[in-house]
Amino acid sequence: MSQKTRKAMAKRFKITGTGKVRRFKANHRHLLRNKSQKQKRSMRQSHSLGEGQSRQVLRALPHSH
Repeated sequence: MSQKTRKAMAKRFKITGTGKVRRFKANHRHLLRNKSQKQKRSMRQSHSLGEGQSRQVLRALPHSH
């Protein structure tokens, strides 16, 4: 039997062509009025995970890499 993909993690993370795991920053949905423009700008970009965390994500997403 093949391993299943964790759908919640598949929606939150993207795997790049080189195998890195990308994620978006939290706290960017609502209550944005009391955050600075610099904070909101930095939350727009995606960031790559560290080696240990990306290993966990890749294990949960067996068919994505």
